[in-house]
Amino acid sequence: MAYKQDQGRYARLAAFWSLAILIFYGCTSLYTTLLGYFPNQMARPFVASMVKIPVLGLPLNLGMLISALALVLGIWGLYRVLERPKTADVLIDTESELRKVTWPTMPEAMRSSVVVIACVLFLMAFLAGADWVLGRWAERLLLGG
Repeated sequence: MAYKQDQGRYARLAAFWSLAILIFYGCTSLYTTLLGYFPNQMARPFVASMVKIPVLGLPLNLGMLISALALVLGIWGLYRVLERPKTADVLIDTESELRKVTWPTMPEAMRSSVVVIACVLFLMAFLAGADWVLGRWAERLLLGG
């Protein structure tokens, strides 16, 4: 049972950090968007003498405050969601199922890719030909010629 709990913890950590990076990217995008749409309101510093946060070197303005608040709330919400027992069980089960998968070798993957590409090319040619024939048929039917 301890092994399954360790697996769940590692799966939750991997999911947490992967999604936390996406949340961070979203918050930085939010910051640049806010500065782009509302440059006068969002870029003005709160305190005129303190333009940047001392250790981090980041600007102290309304846009940064909103983005930081969104980051904190997003990571807190993510932590709450991933710590639910049902979510942890799903992550554990997903990892155990992925360990059972038989992955193809490189030659098998190459052969399968060639078959897929050939099928796509055949279907593309067939649909282009059918479109051309039906277009000519419709043209003769509608224009009478």
